[in-house]
Amino acid sequence: MATSATSDQLLVVIDPVARRTDGESVRIAKDVLSAGASGTKVCLPEGPEEFARALVRRGSRRPVVIGDDRALVRAVGLLHRQRELADCALSLVPVGSALSLARSLGVPMGAVAAARAVLDGAERRMDLLVDDSDGVVLGTLRIPPVGGVTPLREVTAGGAGHPWLRTCRSLVRTLVPARPSGIVSAPEAGPARLRVEVDGETLVDLGQPVEGVSVVPGVSGTARVEVRPASVGAEASPLSAEGRTVTVSGAHFRYRADAVVSGPVRTRTWVVWEAAWGLVLPAR
Repeated sequence: MATSATSDQLLVVIDPVARRTDGESVRIAKDVLSAGASGTKVCLPEGPEEFARALVRRGSRRPVVIGDDRALVRAVGLLHRQRELADCALSLVPVGSALSLARSLGVPMGAVAAARAVLDGAERRMDLLVDDSDGVVLGTLRIPPVGGVTPLREVTAGGAGHPWLRTCRSLVRTLVPARPSGIVSAPEAGPARLRVEVDGETLVDLGQPVEGVSVVPGVSGTARVEVRPASVGAEASPLSAEGRTVTVSGAHFRYRADAVVSGPVRTRTWVVWEAAWGLVLPAR
């Protein structure tokens, strides 16, 4: 469902990593937004406390985040934990290197086009996956994580001589819910033995090794779950189901939720919150 984004009072929060990565795109987006909306307030947080404070104290202003997928997830996660998502329509101007989530959600990739969508677009309500540690998933959840290097690993490992990496690391630690340690380790190789339950029904049990599990929030209060069994010889057909609650348990496993790798954990449950958050996108 989409509703018109009519408010012209904007709070533009510019992620510090975006400012350091592509200052020209940030400047263009800021100029377009300031020219198109009267009373636009621009916030340049240098640390996690300022980032959180700006969003929490936005008043009646409509928040606009200039940054990448990680900045969007941090903003949604913060507003979720404050239980303020229901009455808040977020906007994103994507700037940075990690933009696959923004692209999949339908956010325009260019700074000008994205800023125009903020001004002229409409709010679209979408489902949210919320886990039992109050973490959020906007796009796709994957077990095990895909790829050996993830955005979170990039900002939490190395970086001792780079101030912008230290800033980003501090943002991640403060604004992402605490998870078990070990995030920077490489994902375990080979099939895993996991029990995957959807709405209390077992989709696959520990006796069947699996190559991977994916969970994607839908648009009608359910999530789409796909399990790829490990095969010997002929390729095994994927197992799929839809439901509101998904529980994965078994040996210690890591998972990638949007741009963040978490774990290891022995069990985790995700619940779909229907139409829980709103994103302003180009009007259809």
